[in-house]
Amino acid sequence: MLTYKIHILRHGLTQANLEGRYIGRSDPPLCEQGRAQLRELAAGCEYPSVQRVYTSPLLRARQTAEMIYPGQEQETVDKLRELDFGDFEGRTAAELEHDQAFRAWIAAPPSARTPNGESGADLLGRAVEAAAYIFAQMMEQRMTDAAVVTHGTLIMNLLAAMGLPQRSLLRWNTQPGAGYTLLLTPQMWMRDHKFEVYGQIPLRRV
Repeated sequence: MLTYKIHILRHGLTQANLEGRYIGRSDPPLCEQGRAQLRELAAGCEYPSVQRVYTSPLLRARQTAEMIYPGQEQETVDKLRELDFGDFEGRTAAELEHDQAFRAWIAAPPSARTPNGESGADLLGRAVEAAAYIFAQMMEQRMTDAAVVTHGTLIMNLLAAMGLPQRSLLRWNTQPGAGYTLLLTPQMWMRDHKFEVYGQIPLRRV
């Protein structure tokens, strides 16, 4: 039985990330620091070779994919986009510290909904649908390695819900330009809706 590998990566930094802003549906490009960090990673580390690259439709993910896998065709998957932070979009925690709705959301479980935005449950639901779509394509077309460039909140929610070993959401926090290799078999996916988190990427060259 074939084992399939999905290499899931977080996009590089934007200026909004550096400023600590909540950006979900917002679509800023990578900033120069983010680009420099990705160039440094590519020079000192090795990303896995893949047969296809899937990305969030947001610019920061597509630009990251172009830098890590230059010249490789991308397929955008809408369900890979970041959480919509609703009324908190584009603002920092410092700007929101006296907002009662924000304080209630921070204190709530990860599945809670942002005002006029999405809930963690919404995000997880579409993340699972995106993973199922990608895995189905891989099995149908006999692709054993694919890259997915997406967002930190989506990665944390997906791995906390479906990854083995089981870890809390925050323990799957991912640095820009980095991520994990997921091992999937049809049996494990169909029986348990789980995958094995094999290791972190990229690997530093020796």
